[in-house]
Amino acid sequence: MDEFSFIQSIQQTYYRQPSLIKGVGDDAAVIRPTGEDIVIAKDMFVENVHFNRRTMTPYHIGYKALAANLSDLAAMGARPAFYLVGISISNDWTKEELADIYNGMKYLADRYKVDLIGGDTVSGKELVISITVMGLTNKDNSRLRSSAREGDIVFVTGTLGDSQAGLHLLLNPNTTIHTDEQYFKERHQLPNPRVKFSLDLQEINRVALNDISDGIASEAHEIAEASKVGLVLIEDKLPIHPALNQFDAELQYRWKLFGGEDYELLGTVSPRDWELVKQSAERHQVPITEIGYVTDDSGKVFLQKENGKMERLEKKGYNHLSR
Repeated sequence: MDEFSFIQSIQQTYYRQPSLIKGVGDDAAVIRPTGEDIVIAKDMFVENVHFNRRTMTPYHIGYKALAANLSDLAAMGARPAFYLVGISISNDWTKEELADIYNGMKYLADRYKVDLIGGDTVSGKELVISITVMGLTNKDNSRLRSSAREGDIVFVTGTLGDSQAGLHLLLNPNTTIHTDEQYFKERHQLPNPRVKFSLDLQEINRVALNDISDGIASEAHEIAEASKVGLVLIEDKLPIHPALNQFDAELQYRWKLFGGEDYELLGTVSPRDWELVKQSAERHQVPITEIGYVTDDSGKVFLQKENGKMERLEKKGYNHLSR
């Protein structure tokens, strides 16, 4: 299959976004702004770095590549609108497998009404997927990491460490657990970006959000540094799935604090608006937990242990450029 027939095979037959003037088919797409702020994010997924055939099917690869980008938009409080896909394809991948990669993206695109408006296709030594997403927010209403203030409540959606538990099971097929094995695997392969919950927070004046792609310890530091505040996370309030207790205690500790790719949302909000956040979570059936508070310790993150002792929490987690 040549490049042009491949592009034709993935091209949408219709577009959902009224601000799109021209999509796939010319040298560039044309968008007519609607008076909202445009939010743009980009992620790359490289074979044998972010995924491999042992842990992901082609469908999972496409799904997760777009899900990670949609999670970035959720963290910004943006409504997903468009995406572009650049893909480098090695000879190891068949036409059917490539179609499945795009089917994984299409599932999420249909779910969130996101239009594919362009990209690029080249050949290479390994599969590389580069996705750019564009979202829309009300003017000056993006959810920034720099919005946390002393006295805020720290909260998180979902449960922590699930994706790393799933990856562990996929890489170690002889591992035996008694319940929820498929749940953990799907949390790694098919994450659920918290888009609708995030959009439901529009009426709240100030919320800081960060998506948990590299582990909650890393994301907490990013909020603390951007807002010039301190964060205290209370260890016994960090939410984990009950079945995570089947794993070694050290693994549980490491996964919930430093494990990446849960794609949940870490946030801070004023105590007066916390009830509104909980109501939004309930409307969208998103588990949410108060896990700490914001202090004036600029740029510092602490873990409050069960005995009340405070420990400085390191800024570590998944880092693509670490050696």
